[in-house]
Amino acid sequence: MNYNNRIFRGRTNSENGEVGGQTRFHYRQSEDRVWATYSGGEVASGHLQGKVHADGSLEFVYHHENVDGELMAGRCVSTPGRDSAGTLVLKENWQWFTGDRTSGHSEVEEITDDS
Repeated sequence: MNYNNRIFRGRTNSENGEVGGQTRFHYRQSEDRVWATYSGGEVASGHLQGKVHADGSLEFVYHHENVDGELMAGRCVSTPGRDSAGTLVLKENWQWFTGDRTSGHSEVEEITDDS
């Protein structure tokens, strides 16, 4: 699985998450290293850094500033799959390092335009 230059948007999220439908992630990859910038919705600006495993799953840490000016950070494991329309979807299990340190589940989907 190669994530280089792929763009994802938030699809679903737990109530305690900050990523939503207006959040866009721009992924980059070199060998098994992956990183991304993201922003939109409740997220003013963020970054993630991690690894791609042989099965295409991702393991990364993330940090961002939300629109309230709070600095947030956590970790995430994402598993790739396809929905019924063939869209690449990452199913994510994440946990905050900051704030209330809760965990949650989310999905992001690949987009091929800026919709």
